Amino acid sequence: MQLAAIVISLVTFVIGTALAARAALYIYKVVRTGSADGTRFGQPAQRVATVAKEFLGHTRMNRWGVVGVAHWFVAVGFFSLVLTLVNAFGQLFDAEFVLPVIGHWLPWNIFVELIGTLTTLGILTLMVIRLLSLPSRAGRKSRFAGSIAWQAFYVEYTILGIGLCIMMLRGLEGALEGVDSYDPAYLVSYPIAAAFHGTAHGTLVNLVYLFAMLKICISFAWAITIGVNPSMGVAWHRFLAFFNIYFKREDDGGTALGALRPMTSGGAPIDFEDPADDAVFGVSQVEHFSWKGILDFSTCTECGRCQSQCPAWNTGKPLSPKLLIMSLREHAFAKAPYLLAGGGKSMEGEEQATAEQLAGVPAAALAEAERPLIGTAEEGGVIDPDVLWSCTTCGACVEQCPVDIEHIDHIVDMRRYQVMIESSFPTEAGTMLKNLENKGNPWGLATKARLDWVKELKKETGIEVPVIGEDIDPAEVEYLYWVGCAGALEDRAKKTTKAFAELLHTAGVKFAILGKEETCTGDSPRRLGNEFLFQMLGAQNVETLNAALEDAPTKRIVATCPHCFNTIANEYPQLGGHFEVIHHTQLLQHLIDEGKLLPVNPVEGLITYHDPCYLGRHNKVYTPPREIIGRVPGLRNEEMHRHKERGFCCGAGGARMWMEERIGKRINTERVDEALSLNPDIVSTACPFCLVMLSDSVNGKKNEGAAKEHLKVVDVAQLLLESVKAAPAAEAEPVEA
Repeated sequence: MQLAAIVISLVTFVIGTALAARAALYIYKVVRTGSADGTRFGQPAQRVATVAKEFLGHTRMNRWGVVGVAHWFVAVGFFSLVLTLVNAFGQLFDAEFVLPVIGHWLPWNIFVELIGTLTTLGILTLMVIRLLSLPSRAGRKSRFAGSIAWQAFYVEYTILGIGLCIMMLRGLEGALEGVDSYDPAYLVSYPIAAAFHGTAHGTLVNLVYLFAMLKICISFAWAITIGVNPSMGVAWHRFLAFFNIYFKREDDGGTALGALRPMTSGGAPIDFEDPADDAVFGVSQVEHFSWKGILDFSTCTECGRCQSQCPAWNTGKPLSPKLLIMSLREHAFAKAPYLLAGGGKSMEGEEQATAEQLAGVPAAALAEAERPLIGTAEEGGVIDPDVLWSCTTCGACVEQCPVDIEHIDHIVDMRRYQVMIESSFPTEAGTMLKNLENKGNPWGLATKARLDWVKELKKETGIEVPVIGEDIDPAEVEYLYWVGCAGALEDRAKKTTKAFAELLHTAGVKFAILGKEETCTGDSPRRLGNEFLFQMLGAQNVETLNAALEDAPTKRIVATCPHCFNTIANEYPQLGGHFEVIHHTQLLQHLIDEGKLLPVNPVEGLITYHDPCYLGRHNKVYTPPREIIGRVPGLRNEEMHRHKERGFCCGAGGARMWMEERIGKRINTERVDEALSLNPDIVSTACPFCLVMLSDSVNGKKNEGAAKEHLKVVDVAQLLLESVKAAPAAEAEPVEA
């Protein structure tokens, strides 16, 4: 028995170690096929701290309650109990072997007992959760839909088997020691030891050999499996995740939200005024992704948290962030032999490798190299165009991913090539682009129309809004109010603009606008993929803002549109524009706190607040709007099921505002249905795009008789103004003589 256990274990160990090491080297080579990216190496101490925080704290996973706790024990047990594997090798040669120094140390034995047990219970919990949410039962609602099921179950059964072997060996060790009463060193396994009480010594020894062999064979059979499946993300993520988190986009450990990365070629930002002749615009081949992108694809564990939160997937669209990343991973690894042999296509489609270089490349890899990255199933495309254009860039996938995959950056990089090189994008978005080029706003309205709301406000209230540099000196301005295209030109959004201006006037804030000098910030064209138009609009705005605020004590800007807020605050620094930018809800909360705005008049009704993605997830502004609502007397606030970090998109982001929604349920309808389940009187938000999308859906529901006629959709600024404004004095009753 002992000889067989030793031979089988050592053979399995050698083969497993060799294959896993070979696969690890291969993964490294595949990742290296990506393009250069030198932005991932800053602040190494901070990056190490981020890895430690995310792993030990399980910061993303623990948002999922019991799943996070169970996974923590599984992850910690996988690494911390590796010494039990060393101990098992020793037991093959001596059944009573214990580790030197710590083998009889009580704290170590208690640790093994507790972590071994909790790891086993943890994996059982995760298995039950997976079984209760099988795609065969839940369909698209299962976050495991599309995941490679056998790989996930194999990993889970492996961990379960190892956990059971650890506890069985602990019990046998106790029996060999002759433990005949409860002992803290056998905190959990004592019942197993007691069950073997009286068993012959030879039998116990053989059982130790057997379970030590099983533990080793299960462990290294897993190593063999991942060794022959280098793209097995559900297994490899437990190693790759450390690297993926370390090399995440933000040095400070933040998520890859807010700003988009500058467009690069060969790792260097593209100079749009004088691009290099060989500059690569966007991503048209998998090797055009940076090496971090390939690492992202390799690290995906197929947990489906991104998929479960994606508004496109939840409304019947073909986009699943998980399936997109998995498709790119499988394509990258299938194409890798061709790339590693020196293969590659120029921008004109000419092969760069010689016939000799490609002679030994498998036919399957050569065929994979011919597939277009973006294309329909008939064209053999890796990513279908409908998948690419369904994304709203809401950030739910990036926010939830436990291994920090940067989905939005990859999607936008693919869009950039489609738009700028192929001119291939939804046709209706072309109207928006043309209007921006010609008129500086998506609707193509005359520039002078940007001041219509100013005239309306003066007519309605007598308040005059000054234009900076014309009606007021920049030195007198506390805030430059960036109105935005929607705020100036869209009728529903104009109500927010006028309400905010009136509140600023009431609070005595010195503010001004740019008026006709303002133009689109470029948020929509950038997220559509037209980086050139963004650069043009952004450079123009940065120049205008710098000139307007040159003499201002602080370059302080307030915006009512989260998309403008995000672009000016987070993306204009890429263009040399450094400004202090806040959202209007932040300023209004500040003014209430200072007592400059006093909400006193009750606004009766049940209200639910919708988090704009570019205010909430992208910029972590959740509290100010809710604080304002909480300060308005009469309002009863109730949160929708999906709110804050898990808020559900309105459907307008990622330039989807300007595209038709032809597949599945409309995203804004899904969101309004969620709001209507609370039977509210008011649906509130803090974004003009959200205001338009939610209003459209609510009006449709009213026409169908599915919503109350008095239900209104308003910005929080409108609610605050209603409460701040003095109620009209009641007419005096005539006094009878």
